[in-house]
Amino acid sequence: MTTLRRSQAERDETTVEIGYALLSACFLAAVVFAAVAGPVAVWDLSPDVERVLLITGASVAGVLGVLRVVHVLWRHAQRDR
Repeated sequence: MTTLRRSQAERDETTVEIGYALLSACFLAAVVFAAVAGPVAVWDLSPDVERVLLITGASVAGVLGVLRVVHVLWRHAQRDR
């Protein structure tokens, strides 16, 4: 295993990329959650429908957020090669 020394600029670039990945994932998750679970705040729905929308919105938002982070960091790793 070879250890490569990275310059400060490369470390800063990686830090910025991680921050971008997390920020864009949070934004995506918030938009998706609002789109799926938004009707709960607007309309008077039955408790079962509200629960399904909230759980579905949180699940889909969480999965898409994780996928966004993985995608951005994977692209960054591919660029570094």
